[in-house]
Amino acid sequence: MMKLTQHDTHEVPRPRFGTAHVWVESPLQLLSAVETHAAGLLGTNIRVVPRLGMPLEATTEALLARAPDGVHFEPAARKPPHPKSSSDRYVTGDAYSGKVQRSLLAGVKAKEIIIIDDGLATLALIKQLISDTPVPLVRARAKNSAARVAMGLATWHRLRQLAREERLLIVSALFVDPPTRQKMTALGIKFAQHKFEWLATQPVAESFTEPTLLIGSAMVADQLIHEQPYLQWVEQIASEGSVAYFPHRRETPQLLEKIAKIDQVVLKEHTVPIEMRLRVLRPGQEIRALPSTVIPSLRLLLGSDARFLYPQAVPEHWWTDDTELELREHLSSSLKV
Repeated sequence: MMKLTQHDTHEVPRPRFGTAHVWVESPLQLLSAVETHAAGLLGTNIRVVPRLGMPLEATTEALLARAPDGVHFEPAARKPPHPKSSSDRYVTGDAYSGKVQRSLLAGVKAKEIIIIDDGLATLALIKQLISDTPVPLVRARAKNSAARVAMGLATWHRLRQLAREERLLIVSALFVDPPTRQKMTALGIKFAQHKFEWLATQPVAESFTEPTLLIGSAMVADQLIHEQPYLQWVEQIASEGSVAYFPHRRETPQLLEKIAKIDQVVLKEHTVPIEMRLRVLRPGQEIRALPSTVIPSLRLLLGSDARFLYPQAVPEHWWTDDTELELREHLSSSLKV
């Protein structure tokens, strides 16, 4: 089970009662919510509200059949839910979301604010929250207005206040180094690291026969890397044998059309998080990927088979001129996590 620590010497008691109101904006956040609830960190019941327009149907359907007791899926909405009682918990996976920040700044009267895993963004958030100087919580790749920066700065102060009140918990599958953990503890930030313990007990629903499993990247769609070298990379991998290509949910139809035309590439439909699809390998299979959150996640899930996971560093000439060095280093950090 997941270990929740506030100090290095003892375990913080898990909440056993109450309701958690969960706002999710991606399939990974939805999986993280169920994983965190299964570990006993969210109380008796969780009410999951997905953001309207998110492609979560397949993940929801897959989790509904196996979800632990107490998981309830609510209709999609435009705004995060508000706890109806001060004994409830408010759960979100994205502290950079403008909708979430407005809720937090409006004064959510919840017993605890819990930030569940959103991959590398969670590590970036932790780094900013332990900073000695205030840091606006805004997306590094976005062009933020002065008003947006101001709201991000106010959210930093709000989360630090919640930490001082011992009402802030961060849950992630990613490794957080001891010095960072110590700084979090000193600030009052509680932390729990999971290893997908619940997911590991579930049956594997899919199996793929292609020898190479290639995980698509959103970096082209996000204009962080150039399209042509990315396509050439896919072509080079496919020249060695049949490739199952798993698109990222933000990849454009235009790019996927080009990838589908590459000889020996079999384009797979985007359904559930990769963590749910590729956690078991057949003999002789390997996984290829650019830097992303899924790399450290799959290392946990694959166990000894993680040696067949081959992440590729992004060559310097792939990056677009607008991609700042700090963002390049942050995205590449998954190779080390």
